[in-house]
Amino acid sequence: MTTEATGLSWPAILDQATAYVTTEYASLTRAGTPVTWPVTPYRGEERETIDVSTGLTYPLKAERARRNPRVALSFSHPLGSGLDSPATFVVQGLATVRDADLRTNSARYLAVWAQRFPEVFRRTPEAALRRMAFYWTRIWIEVTPVRVLWWAGDLARPPEVWEPTTKLAVPPSDPPPHGRGAGSWNTDRGSDWRKRTEGAIDRLGLPVLTTVTADGWPLPLRVRAAERTADGFRLTPPAGVPIADGPAFMTFHSHAEVFDGQENIGLAGTCAVHGDEVHLTVDHALHDWGIPRNPLRNAIGMLRTGRRLRTRLATEAGRRDQAPPSFDDLR
Repeated sequence: MTTEATGLSWPAILDQATAYVTTEYASLTRAGTPVTWPVTPYRGEERETIDVSTGLTYPLKAERARRNPRVALSFSHPLGSGLDSPATFVVQGLATVRDADLRTNSARYLAVWAQRFPEVFRRTPEAALRRMAFYWTRIWIEVTPVRVLWWAGDLARPPEVWEPTTKLAVPPSDPPPHGRGAGSWNTDRGSDWRKRTEGAIDRLGLPVLTTVTADGWPLPLRVRAAERTADGFRLTPPAGVPIADGPAFMTFHSHAEVFDGQENIGLAGTCAVHGDEVHLTVDHALHDWGIPRNPLRNAIGMLRTGRRLRTRLATEAGRRDQAPPSFDDLR
């Protein structure tokens, strides 16, 4: 591996990162198991951080980061970024969770969402947006970089490594909400992962495998090759990065050049390293929330999801001693 002497700089990394439409965001459960889902990356407002968000009504991405701030962001699906020569890279960083001001958080999200995805925003009637507070009421997660692994081209070559020359200040997260959280909004594990992943490699591309490093960091990596087996997958990760046996998570996802929908598949399991390959044994598929590209199906899906999540909105806001923000007050 090479170091910062190669010429990598955080401003250059940040410019590429915030051009990506999606990043694979990895955090760790209380038991130390990785969970990785695609989210949209944004440039930090007050510091040079990479910021991501999650809905208040499904706050586990943030709650995991508040409990264990070691998180990681994989940038490996550059479609729609507009970059001429996109790199593949992983940012490991420390998370700062912001949910003490839901009104400001939500106003920011609506503004950056409209800027990043103007077509999606434009075709969503205001009447519908008023009913979507379960979606746009947001928690922000600011990621301060600790280490970056950078592949400028061939994943068969070891990555370059960037680390800050001086230790960066990491503000504390906002105080945790009081009371017991609602947990996952959908705990259904009934779907057969084998059926879910039929044709997934051809349809969605190669997956991202997340393992946990020996020093306790999630490590999401876009694999170079994948083959389904009877009990999981046989995978070839990028070169030059040690992979540890243990808990693992695999993420399939894809979107179009112009973001108008998304399909996600998340698989939890364990992995074992065999030479240059990793064997993933799948335990179960997690429920995911995809966004159909068809506008009518998308609207119907939002309405159905909204019915399940709206009851959580007041509960989660109340745990933070706040009222849910009003759409008309944010515009």
